[in-house]
Amino acid sequence: MDSGLTGDPAPLAWKSCEPLALAVVIFTFAGSMACGVRGSIPAAGASAPILLFTGTGTSPGDVAAVEAILDRDRLDYATVNSWRLNLMPESRLREYRLLIVPGGNFVKIGNSLTATAAANLRSAVQNGVNYLGICAGAFFAGDSPYNGLNLTSGVRFGFYAAESQGIHKAAVAITGAGSTTLDQYWEDGPQLAGWGEVVGTYPDGTPAVVEGEFGRGWVILSGVHPEAAESWRRGLTFATPVEMDHAYALTLIRAALNRASLLHP
Repeated sequence: MDSGLTGDPAPLAWKSCEPLALAVVIFTFAGSMACGVRGSIPAAGASAPILLFTGTGTSPGDVAAVEAILDRDRLDYATVNSWRLNLMPESRLREYRLLIVPGGNFVKIGNSLTATAAANLRSAVQNGVNYLGICAGAFFAGDSPYNGLNLTSGVRFGFYAAESQGIHKAAVAITGAGSTTLDQYWEDGPQLAGWGEVVGTYPDGTPAVVEGEFGRGWVILSGVHPEAAESWRRGLTFATPVEMDHAYALTLIRAALNRASLLHP
């Protein structure tokens, strides 16, 4: 999903949980996080466990969708825009356990960051910060020519085959472990061949979700949007209820946060 969102010199925002009803969780991982204080800025050494990138090139709709999953499961997180991220040293980044880069426009995401910021992100992951990239965030994690992080040892991802057929969004059946299939929202997302262990595949057998290590960091990449809101489904036909896809989104987040390996098909 593309976006005209721009980074501005706003402070790092601290997000805490809301008293929302929990979604039906089909996949679960052990562990929970306490709530923070909304509106406060975490001091050095007292960060939320998750840092969500919301800067230039990210889709506001996808940022909101990821936030809804985090809030629903009461996971503390901070947000950071491009301007702020460009100023953050690696030492500050390494106070977080997980960086999430959501969907949007990976060209704009990469170009909004300085070469130093990209190098700091890469080094932070190499030194133990985990990474979850969704759609554009997965492109950005690869060897993208647009200031990509290259967490993939030189592998550059291409678009899923539907793109070459003139299709830009669709309900796509993703097959996981035990031949379990979930219809998930896809919009101009990558196929992830050539790096990591395959967690889920597109109908043509190419990887849709992968995982692997980069140094001491755990990396999970998704070419599809399990976090997609119900409103994104208009005009498309899904066999999978949105609650099941959201449960899978939570599975990916918790696996990335806790360095847990997902089941392989």
